[in-house]
Amino acid sequence: MSQTSIDGPGTATVSALPSSDASPRHRWWILVVIGLAQLMVVLDATIVNIALPSAQKDLGFSDGDRQWVVTAYALAFGSLLLLGGRTADLFGRKTTFLIGLVGFAGASALGGAASSFEMLIVARAAQGLFGALLAPAALSLLTTTFTDAKERAKAFGVFGAIAGAGGAIGLLLGGVLTEYLDWRWTLYVNLAFAALAFAGGVTLLQRTTRDKTATIDIPGAVLVGGGLFCLVYGFSNAESHDWGSPATWGFLVAGAILLAAFTWWQTRSTHPLLPLRVLLDRNRGASFVSILIIGAGMFGVFLFLTYYLQQSLGYTPVKTGLAFLPMVAGLMIASTLASTVLIPRFGPKPVVPLGMGIAAAGMVWLTGLDLTSGYAADIMPPLIVAGLGLGLVMAPAMSLATAGVGAEDAGVASAAVNTMQQVGGSLGTALLNTLSTSAVTHYLDGKNPKDPMVLARAGLEGYSTAYWWSAAFFAAGLVISVLLYRRGVPATDPDAAPVVHM
Repeated sequence: MSQTSIDGPGTATVSALPSSDASPRHRWWILVVIGLAQLMVVLDATIVNIALPSAQKDLGFSDGDRQWVVTAYALAFGSLLLLGGRTADLFGRKTTFLIGLVGFAGASALGGAASSFEMLIVARAAQGLFGALLAPAALSLLTTTFTDAKERAKAFGVFGAIAGAGGAIGLLLGGVLTEYLDWRWTLYVNLAFAALAFAGGVTLLQRTTRDKTATIDIPGAVLVGGGLFCLVYGFSNAESHDWGSPATWGFLVAGAILLAAFTWWQTRSTHPLLPLRVLLDRNRGASFVSILIIGAGMFGVFLFLTYYLQQSLGYTPVKTGLAFLPMVAGLMIASTLASTVLIPRFGPKPVVPLGMGIAAAGMVWLTGLDLTSGYAADIMPPLIVAGLGLGLVMAPAMSLATAGVGAEDAGVASAAVNTMQQVGGSLGTALLNTLSTSAVTHYLDGKNPKDPMVLARAGLEGYSTAYWWSAAFFAAGLVISVLLYRRGVPATDPDAAPVVHM
């Protein structure tokens, strides 16, 4: 089996080991099928963002509740990814892949037809659940389909490029569908992706044998899922119940206890969801923390900048999607530069903290936006700066988070990377939304809430608060990465396991 590591969008490095099976016929068509499924999962993290203002107006949910449309998906997806990988081993990759596709399509149809906020949240959580089945199964199918080293490098390069570009495609597609059809089509569009991928999967994929020795760590899954939910729910409750309320700190304490219990259980479980040896290397530990922080800051930017552009400046959904492209371009350029030039030459210790600092500077710059800001002069420059900073962190952190893991931990290491990013997004979105909404409430205290100008300035106050806190996240990330990363260029392990970051 060859070994592949996706260091950044579209960048693959391969070392060859003997392959056990001949590659199946139609393997490039199988790549198309897997790529379609992967694109659907990745773009769903951003496609709904552009549609959120329209969905909020249609369903009538509050500013405090809107973050759950993003968080329900990210939280379910992130907290169940580790479990999804074990499920694919237990029930077979093809079966798990097809079940994931059907479930994801059904959840998308339910969300598109949502007549209430609660129905939409249930649908988004179900999308995350089935996405957590689909993504690990797609990755393992890719690994077993391409057994030739050179072909596998090309296939994983395409897969990595899809993962890198999916967020940008989601922003653009979300804008087009919302503006020219309806926000509901940002969910209905998944039925087309899923139908094509399902037809191809049934026809082309080979049924794999089940791993009879695989077992699912049910207590671990319950503990980590419950702990993460309590943390996110606790941060969300602070907006409506205050920080001193038991409904806030009670959930936060419960979440911390459950996650501590999960950590203890992983040392006792025969088949742990997340073996702690994966986290204990200094560079890997630093990388997991960096990915968590990047997720928290980046998801918040997408959410609050979307509302600023549409509600404060009156941008159309399509124009909003286009406005993010310079940030995505900066992120992809910096990711490629970091993984191909900077890390091999300098190592992570100077590069990742530099990226954190640049991202923090971009966030601080965004706090100056007001009701008269122009795109070219005021909005695009800080977006590009933030994108460059995020790219300098993302590629090295994702690469080093899985560097040197044993073959038996390859799948869980890949899943853990994506778990950290999604969980960071969930926690960051919940906390930033609470802080932003509280800032708006504080600003409106003693003012006329029916005055459109007062409301507009209150909105700016909320967005600015979110950007300041995002900057604080990245500043903390700078300090943590300086302290934790080892000096020097990481040694490459010729026996490294195959890893792809979704």
